[in-house]
Amino acid sequence: MKFENQQLVIDGIDKEILRSLTQDARKPILEIARKMNVSGAAIHQRLRKLEASGLIKGSRLVLNAKVLGYSTLAYVGIFLDKASSNPDAVRQLKKIPEVLECHYTTGNWSILIKVICRDNEHLMQLLNHQIQSIDGVSRTETFISLEQQIDRQIGI
Repeated sequence: MKFENQQLVIDGIDKEILRSLTQDARKPILEIARKMNVSGAAIHQRLRKLEASGLIKGSRLVLNAKVLGYSTLAYVGIFLDKASSNPDAVRQLKKIPEVLECHYTTGNWSILIKVICRDNEHLMQLLNHQIQSIDGVSRTETFISLEQQIDRQIGI
C-alpha cells in the first residue's frame, strides 16, 4: 500500500482482504489468512494499515428494517428558502430517527434525505409534522422506493 498523486494504491493481497471483508465483515481473519497462505498476524497488520490510511471507515451490523416493522423507504428532496438555512435544517434532521441519510445536493433540492417508516401513514406524519415544520424548509418532494434492486459497495 502506498500513495501516488494523493491516491491510495493497494496491492493484490490488500485487494483480496478487502473483497473478502466487504462480502462478510464478520469473516475470521484466520480464515482469510489460510485462504491466502499468509499468517493471521500479516492480515491483521495490513488491516490496521488500511484503517490508518482512511480507506476503511469502519464495519457495522446491518439490520433488516422490514423485520422491525419498517416497510416504507422513501427519498425526500427538501427545498430550502435560502442556502444559509442548511446548517440549521440539518441539525433538526439529525434529531429525527427515521432519517437514515442526508445529502447536500446540486439541482432543484438543497437537501436529499433517505427515510424509513413503518408505512405510508407514518411517512405522511413524518413529512407533515417533523420535516416540513423545520425552519427554512419551504417544501418537499417525496419518492417512495418500491424495491431496492442493487445494494453494493464500490468494487476493488
